[in-house]
Amino acid sequence: MKLVHKDIEKDNAGQVTLIPEEAEDMWHTYNLLQVGDSLRASTIRKVQTESSTGSVGSSRVRTTLTLCVETIDFDSQACQLRVKGTNIQENQYVKMGAYHTIELELNRKFTLAKKVWDSVVLDRIEQACDPAQKADVAAVVMQEGLANLVLVTPAMTLLRAKVEVTIPRKRKGSCTQHDKALERFYEAVMQGILRHFSFDVVKCILVASPGFVKDQFISYLFKEAVRQDCKILLENRSKFMVVHSSSGHKYSLKAGEVKALEDFYKMLQQEPDRAFYGLAHVERASEALAVDILLISDKLFRHQDIATRSRYVRLVDNVKENGGNVRIFSSLHVSGDQLNQLSGVAAILRFPIADVSEAEEDSSSDED
Repeated sequence: MKLVHKDIEKDNAGQVTLIPEEAEDMWHTYNLLQVGDSLRASTIRKVQTESSTGSVGSSRVRTTLTLCVETIDFDSQACQLRVKGTNIQENQYVKMGAYHTIELELNRKFTLAKKVWDSVVLDRIEQACDPAQKADVAAVVMQEGLANLVLVTPAMTLLRAKVEVTIPRKRKGSCTQHDKALERFYEAVMQGILRHFSFDVVKCILVASPGFVKDQFISYLFKEAVRQDCKILLENRSKFMVVHSSSGHKYSLKAGEVKALEDFYKMLQQEPDRAFYGLAHVERASEALAVDILLISDKLFRHQDIATRSRYVRLVDNVKENGGNVRIFSSLHVSGDQLNQLSGVAAILRFPIADVSEAEEDSSSDED
């Protein structure tokens, strides 16, 4: 994401102009947008024209509209973002108050205006515009007959391909069918890597599996690369790293957020008075200056109720001000789904504090 212009007043009202440069930027934009915001962007509009003879025709024209945002729709597979709202700046093609849907496009700037830019949204812009935050890690998570090829970014785990091949069991005295199927499987994974991973961008490719599948695949991969004279694989051999995983499923891929969530569950079992979850409980711990690590889902910051959203932002700000660490979990990571089962917010405490079981949860604040 490229920041073109930023104009935010002392009362935190203002606007920013951004250019999305890659698919993940649409996810960041989705997390920036809220109902009631003003979005100005280029779009295609179908207009009717009438000639001097009275005949009516229609054509598609590109125009710039400013919408008051009402509906935000994000397609996580295609990384497409559509925003629907009413036009608040009349032009020659669209009247005031008319409904329109803008589909944001890569490499086309948009301007987003808000009445209040809070710390979480500003941090999101900083993260999105940081050139170091790129999809430069890829992974092949596999087991016999199953492989998931994914790109890993700080905000998303993007499934690029899934390879499934039935592998017959080894028979006593004959392994021919098993070995042939395994070779077909490895070849399909190899082609998937060549098709879906850009070696110009990717700096590291993790190959993960239980047992020896990963080692056998790497051996096959470079043996075939030599046989087929596949220069791109041979030139990028140093980028491949073999690691262990519990299975070939995508959720087996460990990330920093997964580790933090595992630490929370471990604490919940071993020292339950140092592991809190649910908004009211975690707020009580924050007030006691006890939060060491706050785990919170980005889903909560998309809450349409301003007061509820502000409550989550205050919690994040308080934890940071008191020296705690904040991990915002992406709901497009597996770990984000797991955290949402704990109402989207949890905390590991520096020290035990008094029981807070009497704290009442506001169930409405846990919904999107």
